[in-house]
Amino acid sequence: MQNKEKCIAIFKTFMKIGAFTFGGGYAMLPMIERSMVQQKKWITEEEMTDMVAISEVTPGPIMVNLATFVGSKIAGVPGAIAATLGVIVPSFCAITIIAMFMRQISDMMVVKYAFVGIRAAVLVLVIKAIGVVYRGCNKSVFAYIIMGLALLFVAFFYANAIMVLIIAAILGIVYSKPWKGEDK
Repeated sequence: MQNKEKCIAIFKTFMKIGAFTFGGGYAMLPMIERSMVQQKKWITEEEMTDMVAISEVTPGPIMVNLATFVGSKIAGVPGAIAATLGVIVPSFCAITIIAMFMRQISDMMVVKYAFVGIRAAVLVLVIKAIGVVYRGCNKSVFAYIIMGLALLFVAFFYANAIMVLIIAAILGIVYSKPWKGEDK
């Protein structure tokens, strides 16, 4: 497949994901995993997990970051641009249309019920995304301890999630000792 054809395919794929997924980046993860890893085999499950981790700590929306990384991996800079535009265009169009009519439709019961349904579906998609990320993670005792401590500090002690991520990354680096050439 030529690069131009590949970029068009990337754009179309991310546009479908962006158009038919509600609930933000985490809700989109299962669709990206199914499309990119299982169906098209453009990236591996391990690459997907790494890209999700990098996208979480990179400034900006996780979905835009992830689309950019995936597109770059598949087709370089043109692929990154195609994926990013593909995931942004549907949301931009939807938000523009909703903003134009929000005052007229916000009190309609059908709209309120639609949001109830969307919230329930988003919860399921986020839980599925947790499963996608979990499958690709290291499952050592150390990883479970870090996961438990991170949950404890963020959920119960209201610690700053960014600081917890940074500390967890530092602990992971120290634990793996990459400067000594050891591979755990």
